[in-house]
Amino acid sequence: MLVFERSALAKHALQVDERLDVTDPIWESGDAIPVGGLAVSGRLSMAGEGRYYFSGRYEGRVRAECRRCLRDLTLAMADELHLLFVEAEDEVAPEDDVYIMPPRALQVDLRPALREQWLLAVPAFVLCSEDCRGLCQYCGVDLNVTVCDCRPSLDSRWDALRSLGH
Repeated sequence: MLVFERSALAKHALQVDERLDVTDPIWESGDAIPVGGLAVSGRLSMAGEGRYYFSGRYEGRVRAECRRCLRDLTLAMADELHLLFVEAEDEVAPEDDVYIMPPRALQVDLRPALREQWLLAVPAFVLCSEDCRGLCQYCGVDLNVTVCDCRPSLDSRWDALRSLGH
């Protein structure tokens, strides 16, 4: 479930070997939700009064679309995580990997931090290959599969500039 009782963490560190499911309510509309969920493993321990440290990793796959040819892709992703969870009253300097817990919270919930780390890592633009030729801008044919006979229509308004290059 990736939600841990603080009282259990006071006694000893906990091994984490869980999955953040695609149906978990932590995911929001428009998120790049991992295909089949997000596998999370690591160790969660106390790091001082009201502080908890997670060291581990996640692995998942994300669906994406090639930005040139629009081919559907599934990318494997994995990353190391080092996250600090602190109580709201704690005066820790704000950093990227520091997460604020509600005051007097009884649990440490890893899910919001995992969601954020995943979404930051998902690439905004993906190519199916470095040499992807994309789609013909005139007829839309996939230039990786076939060659088209389209000829660009020339806009006469640019003739003066074209003549400068010759």
